Amino acid sequence: MTCRDAPLFGGIEAGGTKFVLAVGTAPDAMIDRHVIPTRDPETTLAEAVAWFTSQGPIAALGVASFGPVELSRHSERWGHILDTPKPDWSGFDLVGHLSRALERPIGLDTDVNAAALAEYRFGAGRGAASIAYMTVGTGIGVGLVINGETVHGAGHPEFGHYFPRREAGDRDFAGICTFHGDCLEGLSSGPAIVKRWGKTLSDLPPEHEAHHHVSGYLAQACHTLFAAMASEVIVIGGGVAKTPGLVARVASMTADIGANYLPGHKQHVVRTPALGIDAGITGALALACNASL
Repeated sequence: MTCRDAPLFGGIEAGGTKFVLAVGTAPDAMIDRHVIPTRDPETTLAEAVAWFTSQGPIAALGVASFGPVELSRHSERWGHILDTPKPDWSGFDLVGHLSRALERPIGLDTDVNAAALAEYRFGAGRGAASIAYMTVGTGIGVGLVINGETVHGAGHPEFGHYFPRREAGDRDFAGICTFHGDCLEGLSSGPAIVKRWGKTLSDLPPEHEAHHHVSGYLAQACHTLFAAMASEVIVIGGGVAKTPGLVARVASMTADIGANYLPGHKQHVVRTPALGIDAGITGALALACNASL
């Protein structure tokens, strides 16, 4: 992709526990990065603005934010964090605050959409027409890119809250989602695994039932994405996805569920991220580049 000539672009991957900051001359040409803890909005953003100012002038800033966040530019609340359990952040005008402080164009999307965009352009989805990025960690989120554009609608995708089919011998655990109980996030997120089995998935032996159940529910989610969105590539990232063998197991189970029925099934691939922990911040820099055009 081509950006207009500029000394630097800035990116923020705004997470619930930390903010990753970066500057680069292009999304895939990062020069420096910095990590700060997420505290109250004013303290966190004051530190972020000070760091960007110390790096020199930036042409634009891209923000890949935790959600829920208002993405519709038709809304008076565009750029605001919506109702969130994170103290002090509900209703906060994230984009407005940064825009006033830096006086630069700002591109905004969710953190998982930004990761999907980065993997689509520079990573595991490069060359594909469409990609889904599923992060499995403290929560479960999915970002979608089709023909180079992230998918938005009435809001942003919240695929972690879809309901998989419960297995016949796995109906006792109620799930931990405070809204939906046994949705995908309520069954297969990191906290759900610890709540149910007392350990992380990586700490449970490979033969433990947890691996079968978690892989099976994630495979159902992948099959649903392939069936509903016709995505070519699904990239699975996040802390839980680092469990040895998990993504390979999900890929195998997804193929079994699909039973070679879906059109284009031979193009459907489940992969690990190519960009690793840099997917989100690379996507943020891509959003900055887009905002400068």
